[in-house]
Amino acid sequence: MEPTVTPFLIVTAVALALLLVFEVRAFEPGVWATKPIASAGFVATAIAAGALSTAHGWPLLAAFVLSLAGDVLLIPRSPGPLKAGMGTFLAAHVAFGAAFVVRGVDWAWTAAGLVLSGGFAGVFVWWLRGRVPEDLRVPVHAYAAALALMVALAAGTFGARGGWMLLAGAAAFYLSDLSVARDRFVSPGPANKLWGLPLYYGAQLLLAASAG
Repeated sequence: MEPTVTPFLIVTAVALALLLVFEVRAFEPGVWATKPIASAGFVATAIAAGALSTAHGWPLLAAFVLSLAGDVLLIPRSPGPLKAGMGTFLAAHVAFGAAFVVRGVDWAWTAAGLVLSGGFAGVFVWWLRGRVPEDLRVPVHAYAAALALMVALAAGTFGARGGWMLLAGAAAFYLSDLSVARDRFVSPGPANKLWGLPLYYGAQLLLAASAG
């Protein structure tokens, strides 16, 4: 990992710690102040790691910028921003997948990864059945499919080129979305954020560090 990424890792970690405090206290102004900074940290980490100097780094950077926008859109709890945030993150996963293809993929690894991630996505959708409002069912299913494909392509590029941070980041991103789904549709509460947000930001930082 490039030493130049260290300041941005620190900024992200500090902003994340404050964000968790504000989430637990349900202090929305604090969330608005710290969440964009934490998310900007992984964008800056990707640039510092060399995203602008590699072919796969450019779509990765696009994915990080889209993720930052999605993070901001998901701060409110109203349905409109939720739909917009899901759409933005779906686009981010398409950009992540494109980055993995540009980096190079082994299609046998991709197929194996799709069996695992697709099966998990099926369980995920089954778990949410009856809990997701009707107008959000199609977006949720589309998002789950895009997320599963992103992870499968991460497995494919790991099989072709190696790079544990990339695969670990994609898998952690996948798991972190469980906390979002639980918070929005199953059992809202700060406990979801206490494990979901560190997992999410850790995932993004791993992916960002692999951009160079």
